[in-house]
Amino acid sequence: MKEKETIYTERAPEAIGPYNQAVVVEDTIYISGQIGLKPESMEFAGSDIESQAKQVMENLKAILEEAGSSFGQVIKISIYLDDMDNFSSVNKIYGSYFSDDSLPSRETVAVKTLPKNALVEISCIAYR
Repeated sequence: MKEKETIYTERAPEAIGPYNQAVVVEDTIYISGQIGLKPESMEFAGSDIESQAKQVMENLKAILEEAGSSFGQVIKISIYLDDMDNFSSVNKIYGSYFSDDSLPSRETVAVKTLPKNALVEISCIAYR
């Protein structure tokens, strides 16, 4: 049976439910959906899509680094938006964290609501 390793860093928000920031099985990292909460205060980085999207990416970056990985090793991203009108703003910020030769697969969907009424949530799968 494969062992599951739990990943935790103080540089990303605490889990707000019964889940971990990330788990690793073999060399695959499964990162739970991140919203735009600042880890030190557990408050949103701002009320606009840009500040929340940037904080989400910084939260993912912190967890990836804690797991021994980086955005260059991300395989799959799932983006959830509260409003598809925010797609281009999130896409621009999201894209700034990747180089053209390291782009992962991705889907983006609009949902009715997100945890804590966040504007964006992003999860990912990576390797190390």
